[in-house]
Amino acid sequence: MTYYVYILGNFCESRLTTYVGYTSNIKRRLNQHNKGKGAKFTRGRLWKVLYSEKCITKSEAISREYYIKKDRNFRNLIKKKYKWK
Repeated sequence: MTYYVYILGNFCESRLTTYVGYTSNIKRRLNQHNKGKGAKFTRGRLWKVLYSEKCITKSEAISREYYIKKDRNFRNLIKKKYKWK
């Protein structure tokens, strides 16, 4: 099964907030986040996918998610490249 690591973005109070997660189905997971059924941090906000990457195994996806969560420079680079629409 294929897994994806993703970064979601939400523009609120003139700043871009990000959230990092992993899933086997990005569309389904994004809908869950936007309907308030995702992680507690994501509830009550409208999210867009800013970045995603494909992983072959679940353990690879979990490892990559952990790395991205800790690497603030990478997340800030994604923020700079993305223009909120």
